[in-house]
Amino acid sequence: MEMEARGDLRSILPQLPVVLRGGALFWPAAAQEQLRALSLGPDVSRVTSGDVLADALSDLRQALALRALPARAAEGYALFFDDLLSRAHARDWFSDVLPRLARLLLRLPALLEGHYAGARAATGLRLLGSQDAGFVLLGQELAAALLACALFCLFPTAGRGEARLPAINFDALFSALTNNARQSQEHKVRCIAHYFERVTASTPAGFVSFERKVLPRGSLSGDVTYPDSDAWMKSSVPLCPFRVISSGLIEDEEEEALEVDFANKYLGGGALSRGCVQEEIRFMINPELIVGMLFMASMEDNEAIEIVGAERFSQYMGYGSSFRFVGDYLDTKPLDAMGRRKTRIVAIDALDCPTKLQYETSGLLREVNKAFVGFLDQSKHQFDVKPFQDSNSKDNHPSVNSVDCIGVSTGNWGCGAFGGNPEIKSMIQWLAASQAHRPFVNYYTFEDGSLRRLEEVIQWVLRHGWTVGELWHMIVEYSSQRLKRETFDGFLTWLLPEDNANNDADYMCE
Repeated sequence: MEMEARGDLRSILPQLPVVLRGGALFWPAAAQEQLRALSLGPDVSRVTSGDVLADALSDLRQALALRALPARAAEGYALFFDDLLSRAHARDWFSDVLPRLARLLLRLPALLEGHYAGARAATGLRLLGSQDAGFVLLGQELAAALLACALFCLFPTAGRGEARLPAINFDALFSALTNNARQSQEHKVRCIAHYFERVTASTPAGFVSFERKVLPRGSLSGDVTYPDSDAWMKSSVPLCPFRVISSGLIEDEEEEALEVDFANKYLGGGALSRGCVQEEIRFMINPELIVGMLFMASMEDNEAIEIVGAERFSQYMGYGSSFRFVGDYLDTKPLDAMGRRKTRIVAIDALDCPTKLQYETSGLLREVNKAFVGFLDQSKHQFDVKPFQDSNSKDNHPSVNSVDCIGVSTGNWGCGAFGGNPEIKSMIQWLAASQAHRPFVNYYTFEDGSLRRLEEVIQWVLRHGWTVGELWHMIVEYSSQRLKRETFDGFLTWLLPEDNANNDADYMCE
Protein backbone atom coordinates (compact mmCIF):
# COMPACT_ATOMS: atom_id res chain seq x y z
CA MET A 1 0.00 0.00 0.00
CA GLU A 2 1.28 3.49 -0.87
CA MET A 3 2.32 5.52 2.16
CA GLU A 4 -0.13 8.34 1.38
CA ALA A 5 -3.03 5.87 1.28
CA ARG A 6 -2.39 4.39 4.72
CA GLY A 7 -5.03 5.53 7.18
CA ASP A 8 -2.89 4.45 10.14
CA LEU A 9 -0.01 6.72 9.09
CA ARG A 10 -2.34 9.62 8.28
CA SER A 11 -3.87 9.43 11.77
CA ILE A 12 -0.53 9.65 13.60
CA LEU A 13 1.42 11.90 11.21
CA PRO A 14 0.28 15.18 12.85
CA GLN A 15 1.83 13.87 16.10
CA LEU A 16 5.22 13.09 14.50
CA PRO A 17 8.12 15.47 13.73
CA VAL A 18 8.70 14.04 10.23
CA VAL A 19 6.93 14.97 6.98
CA LEU A 20 5.46 12.82 4.20
CA ARG A 21 6.35 13.87 0.68
CA GLY A 22 6.37 11.93 -2.58
CA GLY A 23 5.56 8.66 -0.87
CA ALA A 24 8.47 8.91 1.58
CA LEU A 25 9.08 10.25 5.08
CA PHE A 26 11.70 12.95 5.73
CA TRP A 27 13.08 15.19 8.41
CA PRO A 28 12.70 18.85 7.42
CA ALA A 29 16.02 19.92 5.87
CA ALA A 30 17.06 22.28 8.66
CA ALA A 31 16.35 19.67 11.34
CA GLN A 32 18.22 16.99 9.44
CA GLU A 33 21.26 19.24 9.12
CA GLN A 34 21.32 19.87 12.88
CA LEU A 35 20.83 16.19 13.69
CA ARG A 36 23.71 15.34 11.37
CA ALA A 37 25.96 17.78 13.23
CA LEU A 38 24.98 16.23 16.57
CA SER A 39 25.68 12.77 15.15
CA LEU A 40 29.29 13.72 14.37
CA GLY A 41 30.12 14.38 18.00
CA PRO A 42 31.22 17.41 20.02
CA ASP A 43 34.09 18.32 17.69
CA VAL A 44 31.46 19.29 15.12
CA SER A 45 28.34 20.01 17.16
CA ARG A 46 30.19 21.85 19.98
CA VAL A 47 27.74 20.26 22.44
CA THR A 48 29.89 19.56 25.50
CA SER A 49 27.55 20.61 28.32
CA GLY A 50 23.92 20.47 29.35
CA ASP A 51 23.65 24.21 28.85
CA VAL A 52 24.78 23.97 25.21
CA LEU A 53 22.62 20.86 24.71
CA ALA A 54 19.55 22.86 25.75
CA ASP A 55 20.44 25.50 23.15
CA ALA A 56 20.85 22.80 20.51
CA LEU A 57 17.45 21.34 21.36
CA SER A 58 15.87 24.80 21.09
CA ASP A 59 17.42 25.20 17.64
CA LEU A 60 16.10 21.79 16.60
CA ARG A 61 12.62 22.66 17.81
CA GLN A 62 12.66 25.92 15.89
CA ALA A 63 13.72 24.00 12.77
CA LEU A 64 10.51 22.01 13.23
CA ALA A 65 8.42 25.19 13.67
CA LEU A 66 8.07 24.53 17.41
CA ARG A 67 8.67 27.05 20.17
CA ALA A 68 12.07 27.21 21.82
CA LEU A 69 12.64 24.89 24.75
CA PRO A 70 10.94 26.35 27.85
CA ALA A 71 13.39 28.18 30.13
CA ARG A 72 12.86 25.88 33.12
CA ALA A 73 13.35 22.81 30.93
CA ALA A 74 16.62 24.30 29.65
CA GLU A 75 17.67 24.83 33.27
CA GLY A 76 16.79 21.21 34.01
CA TYR A 77 18.92 19.82 31.16
CA ALA A 78 21.84 22.00 32.28
CA LEU A 79 21.40 20.96 35.91
CA PHE A 80 21.28 17.25 35.15
CA PHE A 81 24.18 17.01 32.72
CA ASP A 82 26.41 19.70 34.26
CA ASP A 83 25.84 19.24 38.01
CA LEU A 84 24.07 15.97 38.84
CA LEU A 85 26.08 13.68 36.59
CA SER A 86 29.77 13.20 37.29
CA ARG A 87 32.13 14.89 34.83
CA ALA A 88 33.24 11.51 33.44
CA HIS A 89 29.64 10.36 33.01
CA ALA A 90 28.62 13.59 31.27
CA ARG A 91 31.68 13.40 29.02
CA ASP A 92 30.61 9.90 27.91
CA TRP A 93 27.15 11.22 27.16
CA PHE A 94 28.34 14.06 24.94
CA SER A 95 31.05 12.09 23.17
CA ASP A 96 29.21 8.80 22.69
CA VAL A 97 25.55 8.51 23.75
CA LEU A 98 24.31 11.80 22.29
CA PRO A 99 25.87 11.25 18.81
CA ARG A 100 24.43 7.72 18.74
CA LEU A 101 20.99 9.08 19.62
CA ALA A 102 21.28 11.64 16.82
CA ARG A 103 22.19 8.86 14.37
CA LEU A 104 19.18 6.88 15.59
CA LEU A 105 16.95 9.90 14.99
CA LEU A 106 18.35 10.34 11.48
CA ARG A 107 17.15 6.80 10.84
CA LEU A 108 13.65 7.48 12.17
CA PRO A 109 12.07 8.05 8.72
CA ALA A 110 13.53 4.78 7.45
CA LEU A 111 12.46 2.93 10.61
CA LEU A 112 8.92 4.23 10.19
CA GLU A 113 8.84 3.31 6.50
CA GLY A 114 10.09 -0.18 7.34
CA HIS A 115 7.45 -0.47 10.04
CA TYR A 116 4.60 0.43 7.69
CA ALA A 117 6.00 -1.75 4.90
CA GLY A 118 5.95 -4.77 7.20
CA ALA A 119 2.86 -3.99 9.27
CA ARG A 120 -0.68 -4.90 8.44
CA ALA A 121 -3.10 -2.00 8.82
CA ALA A 122 -4.42 -3.69 11.98
CA THR A 123 -1.02 -3.45 13.73
CA GLY A 124 0.49 -0.24 12.32
CA LEU A 125 1.39 2.78 14.43
CA ARG A 126 -1.70 5.00 14.58
CA LEU A 127 -3.77 7.15 16.88
CA LEU A 128 -5.98 4.97 19.09
CA GLY A 129 -8.71 7.24 20.34
CA SER A 130 -11.60 6.72 22.70
CA GLN A 131 -13.62 3.54 21.99
CA ASP A 132 -11.18 2.62 19.21
CA ALA A 133 -10.24 -0.93 20.13
CA GLY A 134 -7.00 -1.81 18.42
CA PHE A 135 -3.48 -3.20 18.51
CA VAL A 136 -0.12 -1.61 17.60
CA LEU A 137 3.08 -3.65 17.26
CA LEU A 138 6.40 -1.79 17.30
CA GLY A 139 9.99 -2.93 17.08
CA GLN A 140 12.14 -1.99 20.07
CA GLU A 141 14.50 -0.03 17.81
CA LEU A 142 11.63 2.11 16.53
CA ALA A 143 10.44 2.53 20.13
CA ALA A 144 13.93 3.76 21.06
CA ALA A 145 13.90 6.28 18.21
CA LEU A 146 10.50 7.60 19.29
CA LEU A 147 11.75 7.94 22.87
CA ALA A 148 14.81 9.81 21.58
CA CYS A 149 12.37 12.26 19.96
CA ALA A 150 10.75 12.70 23.37
CA LEU A 151 14.14 13.27 25.04
CA PHE A 152 14.97 15.93 22.44
CA CYS A 153 11.41 17.38 22.81
CA LEU A 154 10.73 17.13 19.08
CA PHE A 155 7.11 15.97 19.04
CA PRO A 156 4.50 18.54 17.97
CA THR A 157 2.24 19.63 20.81
CA ALA A 158 -0.63 21.29 18.89
CA GLY A 159 -3.87 19.36 19.07
CA ARG A 160 -2.79 16.81 21.67
CA GLY A 161 -5.12 18.21 24.32
CA GLU A 162 -8.10 18.14 21.98
CA ALA A 163 -7.26 14.54 21.07
CA ARG A 164 -7.09 13.68 24.81
CA LEU A 165 -3.47 12.62 24.47
CA PRO A 166 -0.99 13.01 27.34
CA ALA A 167 2.16 15.10 26.98
CA ILE A 168 4.97 13.07 25.42
CA ASN A 169 8.03 15.36 25.31
CA PHE A 170 10.44 15.26 28.27
CA ASP A 171 10.54 19.02 28.89
CA ALA A 172 8.34 18.80 32.01
CA LEU A 173 10.42 15.90 33.33
CA PHE A 174 13.56 18.05 33.21
CA SER A 175 11.74 21.21 34.35
CA ALA A 176 10.78 19.38 37.54
CA LEU A 177 14.48 19.01 38.42
CA THR A 178 14.73 22.72 39.20
CA ASN A 179 13.73 24.72 42.29
CA ASN A 180 14.98 22.31 44.96
CA ALA A 181 13.20 19.29 43.56
CA ARG A 182 13.08 16.04 45.49
CA GLN A 183 15.97 13.69 44.89
CA SER A 184 13.50 11.15 43.50
CA GLN A 185 13.05 13.38 40.44
CA GLU A 186 16.77 13.20 39.68
CA HIS A 187 16.62 9.41 39.94
CA LYS A 188 13.69 9.21 37.54
CA VAL A 189 15.85 11.00 34.98
CA ARG A 190 18.76 8.69 35.84
CA CYS A 191 16.57 5.71 34.90
CA ILE A 192 15.78 7.32 31.55
CA ALA A 193 19.43 8.21 30.93
CA HIS A 194 20.43 4.64 31.72
CA TYR A 195 17.89 3.32 29.21
CA PHE A 196 19.43 5.44 26.45
CA GLU A 197 22.91 4.31 27.42
CA ARG A 198 21.81 0.69 27.09
CA VAL A 199 19.98 0.96 23.77
CA THR A 200 22.72 3.00 22.09
CA ALA A 201 25.35 0.49 23.22
CA SER A 202 23.33 -2.50 21.97
CA THR A 203 20.22 -2.12 19.83
CA PRO A 204 17.34 -4.26 21.13
CA ALA A 205 15.72 -6.43 18.48
CA GLY A 206 12.42 -7.49 20.02
CA PHE A 207 8.89 -6.12 19.78
CA VAL A 208 6.40 -4.36 22.05
CA SER A 209 2.64 -4.35 21.53
CA PHE A 210 0.07 -1.85 22.74
CA GLU A 211 -3.61 -2.80 22.81
CA ARG A 212 -6.61 -0.63 23.55
CA LYS A 213 -9.25 -2.89 25.10
CA VAL A 214 -12.90 -1.82 24.99
CA LEU A 215 -15.89 -3.48 26.63
CA PRO A 216 -18.74 -2.44 24.29
CA ARG A 217 -21.74 -0.85 25.97
CA GLY A 218 -24.11 -2.17 23.29
CA SER A 219 -24.59 -5.69 21.99
CA LEU A 220 -22.10 -6.67 19.32
CA SER A 221 -22.10 -10.09 17.67
CA GLY A 222 -19.76 -12.49 19.44
CA ASP A 223 -18.42 -9.91 21.91
CA VAL A 224 -18.72 -9.64 25.67
CA THR A 225 -20.51 -6.41 26.55
CA TYR A 226 -20.53 -4.07 29.55
CA PRO A 227 -22.38 -6.01 32.29
CA ASP A 228 -24.85 -4.43 34.69
CA SER A 229 -25.26 -5.21 38.38
CA ASP A 230 -27.87 -7.86 37.67
CA ALA A 231 -25.44 -9.72 35.40
CA TRP A 232 -22.82 -9.76 38.14
CA MET A 233 -25.43 -10.89 40.67
CA LYS A 234 -26.46 -13.84 38.48
CA SER A 235 -22.94 -14.98 37.63
CA SER A 236 -22.33 -18.60 38.58
CA VAL A 237 -18.62 -18.54 37.72
CA PRO A 238 -16.53 -19.97 40.59
CA LEU A 239 -14.02 -17.72 42.32
CA CYS A 240 -10.45 -18.41 41.26
CA PRO A 241 -7.52 -19.19 43.61
CA PHE A 242 -6.26 -16.06 45.40
CA ARG A 243 -2.80 -15.85 46.98
CA VAL A 244 -2.05 -13.11 49.51
CA ILE A 245 1.56 -11.84 49.46
CA SER A 246 2.50 -9.37 52.18
CA SER A 247 5.89 -8.29 50.83
CA GLY A 248 7.44 -7.96 47.40
CA LEU A 249 6.59 -6.06 44.22
CA ILE A 250 4.33 -6.76 41.27
CA GLU A 251 7.16 -6.19 38.79
CA ASP A 252 9.20 -8.92 40.52
CA GLU A 253 6.42 -11.50 40.02
CA GLU A 254 7.98 -14.92 39.43
CA GLU A 255 4.95 -16.49 37.74
CA GLU A 256 3.91 -15.33 34.30
CA ALA A 257 0.96 -13.06 35.04
CA LEU A 258 -0.93 -10.03 33.85
CA GLU A 259 0.71 -7.29 35.94
CA VAL A 260 -1.58 -4.43 36.91
CA ASP A 261 -0.54 -0.81 36.38
CA PHE A 262 -2.45 1.37 38.89
CA ALA A 263 -2.98 3.87 36.14
CA ASN A 264 -4.19 7.39 35.57
CA LYS A 265 -6.83 7.67 32.85
CA TYR A 266 -4.07 9.40 30.89
CA LEU A 267 -1.56 6.60 30.37
CA GLY A 268 1.64 7.20 32.34
CA GLY A 269 0.06 9.63 34.79
CA GLY A 270 2.79 11.88 36.16
CA ALA A 271 5.67 9.82 34.74
CA LEU A 272 6.90 12.73 32.62
CA SER A 273 6.41 15.33 35.32
CA ARG A 274 6.64 15.04 39.13
CA GLY A 275 4.78 11.77 39.79
CA CYS A 276 6.69 8.96 41.49
CA VAL A 277 4.30 6.26 42.65
CA GLN A 278 3.39 2.84 41.23
CA GLU A 279 2.59 3.73 37.61
CA GLU A 280 5.32 6.35 37.25
CA ILE A 281 8.00 4.07 38.69
CA ARG A 282 7.02 1.28 36.29
CA PHE A 283 7.33 3.68 33.35
CA MET A 284 10.82 4.70 34.50
CA ILE A 285 12.19 1.17 34.84
CA ASN A 286 10.41 -0.05 31.65
CA PRO A 287 10.69 3.13 29.53
CA GLU A 288 9.19 1.56 26.39
CA LEU A 289 5.84 1.91 28.18
CA ILE A 290 6.18 5.67 27.60
CA VAL A 291 5.82 5.14 23.84
CA GLY A 292 2.12 4.38 24.37
CA MET A 293 1.65 7.94 25.59
CA LEU A 294 2.34 9.11 22.03
CA PHE A 295 -0.80 7.59 20.51
CA MET A 296 -3.12 6.29 23.28
CA ALA A 297 -5.90 8.73 24.18
CA SER A 298 -7.20 8.84 27.75
CA MET A 299 -9.29 5.90 28.93
CA GLU A 300 -13.02 5.95 29.51
CA ASP A 301 -14.81 3.77 32.06
CA ASN A 302 -15.12 0.80 29.70
CA GLU A 303 -11.50 0.82 28.48
CA ALA A 304 -8.09 -0.51 29.48
CA ILE A 305 -4.65 -0.58 27.85
CA GLU A 306 -2.52 -3.73 27.72
CA ILE A 307 1.18 -3.55 26.85
CA VAL A 308 3.22 -6.68 26.14
CA GLY A 309 6.98 -6.92 25.77
CA ALA A 310 8.28 -3.77 27.48
CA GLU A 311 11.79 -4.58 28.65
CA ARG A 312 13.00 -3.62 32.10
CA PHE A 313 16.33 -1.77 32.18
CA SER A 314 16.73 -0.37 35.72
CA GLN A 315 16.94 -1.62 39.28
CA TYR A 316 15.54 0.64 41.99
CA MET A 317 14.67 1.00 45.63
CA GLY A 318 12.18 3.14 47.53
CA TYR A 319 8.84 4.68 46.63
CA GLY A 320 7.59 8.20 46.20
CA SER A 321 10.11 10.69 47.58
CA SER A 322 12.46 7.83 48.58
CA PHE A 323 12.66 6.42 45.02
CA ARG A 324 16.26 5.80 43.89
CA PHE A 325 17.86 4.35 40.76
CA VAL A 326 20.39 1.79 41.97
CA GLY A 327 21.79 0.31 38.77
CA ASP A 328 21.38 -1.84 35.71
CA TYR A 329 18.74 -4.56 35.41
CA LEU A 330 19.16 -7.42 32.95
CA ASP A 331 15.71 -8.59 31.86
CA THR A 332 15.89 -12.34 31.30
CA LYS A 333 12.23 -13.01 30.54
CA PRO A 334 11.81 -15.20 27.45
CA LEU A 335 10.27 -14.04 24.19
CA ASP A 336 6.91 -15.14 22.85
CA ALA A 337 6.14 -16.15 19.27
CA MET A 338 5.80 -12.47 18.27
CA GLY A 339 9.24 -11.56 19.63
CA ARG A 340 7.85 -9.82 22.73
CA ARG A 341 9.19 -10.35 26.24
CA LYS A 342 6.69 -12.23 28.33
CA THR A 343 5.88 -9.19 30.42
CA ARG A 344 2.19 -8.29 30.19
CA ILE A 345 1.13 -5.04 31.84
CA VAL A 346 -2.46 -3.83 31.95
CA ALA A 347 -3.26 -0.18 32.74
CA ILE A 348 -6.58 0.33 34.53
CA ASP A 349 -7.54 3.63 36.16
CA ALA A 350 -9.52 3.62 39.40
CA LEU A 351 -12.01 6.23 40.59
CA ASP A 352 -10.13 9.25 41.93
CA CYS A 353 -11.04 10.21 45.52
CA PRO A 354 -14.36 8.32 45.34
CA THR A 355 -15.42 8.78 49.04
CA LYS A 356 -19.10 7.71 49.12
CA LEU A 357 -19.22 6.84 45.42
CA GLN A 358 -17.12 3.72 45.98
CA TYR A 359 -20.02 2.28 48.06
CA GLU A 360 -22.78 3.20 45.62
CA THR A 361 -23.79 0.52 43.13
CA SER A 362 -22.78 2.77 40.23
CA GLY A 363 -19.29 3.18 41.70
CA LEU A 364 -18.90 -0.53 42.45
CA LEU A 365 -20.05 -1.37 38.94
CA ARG A 366 -17.68 1.12 37.38
CA GLU A 367 -14.70 -0.36 39.26
CA VAL A 368 -15.50 -4.03 38.69
CA ASN A 369 -16.11 -3.45 34.98
CA LYS A 370 -12.91 -1.41 34.68
CA ALA A 371 -10.96 -4.34 36.15
CA PHE A 372 -12.94 -6.81 34.05
CA VAL A 373 -12.11 -5.15 30.73
CA GLY A 374 -8.46 -5.07 31.79
CA PHE A 375 -8.39 -8.74 32.78
CA LEU A 376 -10.58 -10.10 29.98
CA ASP A 377 -8.95 -11.73 26.97
CA GLN A 378 -11.59 -11.18 24.29
CA SER A 379 -9.87 -13.56 21.88
CA LYS A 380 -10.46 -16.44 24.28
CA HIS A 381 -14.09 -15.58 24.96
CA GLN A 382 -15.27 -14.38 21.59
CA PHE A 383 -16.73 -17.64 20.32
CA ASP A 384 -16.21 -20.48 22.81
CA VAL A 385 -17.75 -19.18 26.03
CA LYS A 386 -19.92 -16.41 27.39
CA PRO A 387 -18.31 -15.18 30.62
CA PHE A 388 -21.69 -14.15 32.05
CA GLN A 389 -24.08 -17.03 32.19
CA ASP A 390 -27.47 -17.60 33.71
CA SER A 391 -27.29 -19.11 37.17
CA ASN A 392 -29.30 -22.11 35.93
CA SER A 393 -26.79 -22.95 33.21
CA LYS A 394 -25.10 -26.31 33.61
CA ASP A 395 -22.12 -25.17 31.58
CA ASN A 396 -20.92 -22.50 33.98
CA HIS A 397 -17.22 -23.34 33.87
CA PRO A 398 -14.82 -21.90 31.28
CA SER A 399 -13.88 -24.00 28.28
CA VAL A 400 -10.41 -25.45 27.79
CA ASN A 401 -9.40 -22.51 25.60
CA SER A 402 -10.59 -19.87 28.04
CA VAL A 403 -8.56 -21.20 30.96
CA ASP A 404 -5.42 -21.48 28.88
CA CYS A 405 -4.24 -18.06 30.02
CA ILE A 406 -2.12 -16.45 32.70
CA GLY A 407 -3.22 -15.18 36.10
CA VAL A 408 -3.29 -11.66 37.52
CA SER A 409 -0.64 -10.01 39.69
CA THR A 410 -2.02 -6.96 41.46
CA GLY A 411 -2.35 -5.10 44.75
CA ASN A 412 -4.01 -2.07 46.32
CA TRP A 413 -5.25 -0.57 43.05
CA GLY A 414 -6.60 2.97 43.48
CA CYS A 415 -5.93 2.97 47.23
CA GLY A 416 -3.00 5.36 47.59
CA ALA A 417 -3.31 8.87 46.22
CA PHE A 418 -6.70 7.94 44.72
CA GLY A 419 -8.15 7.18 48.16
CA GLY A 420 -9.93 3.88 47.51
CA ASN A 421 -10.85 1.25 50.12
CA PRO A 422 -8.29 -1.62 49.98
CA GLU A 423 -10.75 -4.22 51.31
CA ILE A 424 -13.32 -3.44 48.63
CA LYS A 425 -10.73 -3.09 45.86
CA SER A 426 -9.21 -6.48 46.65
CA MET A 427 -12.63 -8.13 46.38
CA ILE A 428 -13.53 -6.28 43.18
CA GLN A 429 -10.34 -7.41 41.48
CA TRP A 430 -10.97 -11.00 42.62
CA LEU A 431 -14.44 -10.86 41.08
CA ALA A 432 -13.14 -9.42 37.80
CA ALA A 433 -10.29 -11.91 37.48
CA SER A 434 -12.59 -14.83 38.22
CA GLN A 435 -15.23 -13.63 35.78
CA ALA A 436 -12.52 -13.23 33.13
CA HIS A 437 -11.55 -16.88 33.80
CA ARG A 438 -8.07 -16.02 34.97
CA PRO A 439 -6.56 -19.04 36.74
CA PHE A 440 -5.28 -17.16 39.80
CA VAL A 441 -4.75 -13.81 41.52
CA ASN A 442 -1.48 -13.01 43.26
CA TYR A 443 -2.28 -10.07 45.52
CA TYR A 444 0.49 -7.89 47.00
CA THR A 445 -0.82 -6.13 50.10
CA PHE A 446 2.31 -3.95 50.57
CA GLU A 447 1.81 -4.68 54.31
CA ASP A 448 -1.40 -2.62 54.46
CA GLY A 449 -2.77 -3.05 57.99
CA SER A 450 -6.41 -3.04 56.85
CA LEU A 451 -5.74 -6.29 54.94
CA ARG A 452 -4.27 -8.28 57.85
CA ARG A 453 -7.25 -10.69 57.71
CA LEU A 454 -7.43 -10.90 53.91
CA GLU A 455 -5.87 -14.39 53.73
CA GLU A 456 -8.23 -15.69 56.42
CA VAL A 457 -11.33 -14.34 54.71
CA ILE A 458 -10.24 -15.53 51.27
CA GLN A 459 -9.76 -19.07 52.54
CA TRP A 460 -13.15 -18.98 54.32
CA VAL A 461 -14.91 -17.88 51.12
CA LEU A 462 -13.12 -20.52 49.03
CA ARG A 463 -13.96 -23.28 51.54
CA HIS A 464 -17.62 -22.38 51.20
CA GLY A 465 -17.43 -22.53 47.39
CA TRP A 466 -18.83 -19.09 46.66
CA THR A 467 -19.44 -17.90 43.13
CA VAL A 468 -18.80 -14.49 41.63
CA GLY A 469 -22.48 -13.66 41.98
CA GLU A 470 -22.58 -14.54 45.66
CA LEU A 471 -19.56 -12.42 46.53
CA TRP A 472 -20.91 -9.51 44.45
CA HIS A 473 -24.18 -9.72 46.37
CA MET A 474 -22.33 -9.45 49.69
CA ILE A 475 -20.27 -6.47 48.51
CA VAL A 476 -23.43 -4.65 47.39
CA GLU A 477 -25.17 -5.42 50.69
CA TYR A 478 -22.19 -4.28 52.77
CA SER A 479 -21.85 -1.08 50.74
CA SER A 480 -25.54 -0.30 51.21
CA GLN A 481 -25.11 -0.63 54.97
CA ARG A 482 -22.04 1.63 54.88
CA LEU A 483 -23.98 4.32 53.05
CA LYS A 484 -26.84 4.07 55.54
CA ARG A 485 -24.32 4.20 58.42
CA GLU A 486 -25.63 0.84 59.65
CA THR A 487 -22.06 -0.46 59.90
CA PHE A 488 -18.66 1.11 60.36
CA ASP A 489 -16.71 -2.14 60.13
CA GLY A 490 -14.37 -2.88 57.28
CA PHE A 491 -15.70 -5.35 54.72
CA LEU A 492 -13.52 -8.22 55.93
CA THR A 493 -14.73 -7.91 59.53
CA TRP A 494 -18.33 -7.35 58.43
CA LEU A 495 -18.25 -10.48 56.28
CA LEU A 496 -16.45 -12.65 58.81
CA PRO A 497 -16.45 -11.30 62.38
CA GLU A 498 -13.45 -12.61 64.28
CA ASP A 499 -15.60 -14.63 66.71
CA ASN A 500 -17.35 -16.36 63.81
CA ALA A 501 -14.02 -17.03 62.14
CA ASN A 502 -12.76 -18.77 65.29
CA ASN A 503 -15.94 -20.82 65.54
CA ASP A 504 -15.68 -21.79 61.89
CA ALA A 505 -12.07 -22.84 62.39
CA ASP A 506 -13.08 -25.01 65.36
CA TYR A 507 -15.84 -26.58 63.30
CA MET A 508 -13.42 -27.35 60.45
CA CYS A 509 -11.12 -29.14 62.90
CA GLU A 510 -13.81 -31.42 64.32
